[in-house]
Amino acid sequence: MSTELPPELFENPVWHALTTRHAHLGERRGNAARYRADVAPFAGFAARGSPALGELRTLLAPGDWVWVFGTPPAAPELHAHELRALETLPCLQMWLPAKVPAPPTVDTIERLEDATEMVALTDIAFPGFFRARTCEMGAYYGIRSQGKLIAMAGERLLLPGFSELSAICVRPEHRRRGHAAHLIGHLVRAHRTASIVPFLHVSASNQGAIATYHRLGFETAREVPLYKLARAP
Repeated sequence: MSTELPPELFENPVWHALTTRHAHLGERRGNAARYRADVAPFAGFAARGSPALGELRTLLAPGDWVWVFGTPPAAPELHAHELRALETLPCLQMWLPAKVPAPPTVDTIERLEDATEMVALTDIAFPGFFRARTCEMGAYYGIRSQGKLIAMAGERLLLPGFSELSAICVRPEHRRRGHAAHLIGHLVRAHRTASIVPFLHVSASNQGAIATYHRLGFETAREVPLYKLARAP
């Protein structure tokens, strides 16, 4: 594995995004911060422990949930704050070294503005992650066929000097035609012009996507766990 993504940022990326480039999209209470519910379902802590859990609870509506990087606290500690861990999701953090050529792109890619069509497309692949204001987190681009959005990709977590590639999805009937690679290539070129390192997160069980990213030259930096944390109704 590579360690090019510095652990001081990438073992806790949501916290660092929400306290730097995305501070305007979130809410913070002491050692806890979260994206606003209509932006993204992610939260982070400056430090683990009971006080931070209590502070996060005040940022969650009853029944609300968020994903947090790391391993969940013990159940009694969560219950003390009316919180519970629902599930875990092992992921890989991957990045594209500067020595690797950007994937080829096409001139039919367009900047996307319509949040409704973006949510509709991403709900096919990963429902609940892309929300009404997720498109405010960065730049999103798409490819159309006969006027219909068939593929898209964009930016999610933004850290100083780094940008996460996200919402990489293609309608099932249009897959295996290079659309995802073209969109990644478009984003990577923009990032390199701005001296930004592209990275991404992918489920450790999604072997097809991992193989695709490896073919494009991405390297794995580390495995990172996420857990889904909910406030009691």
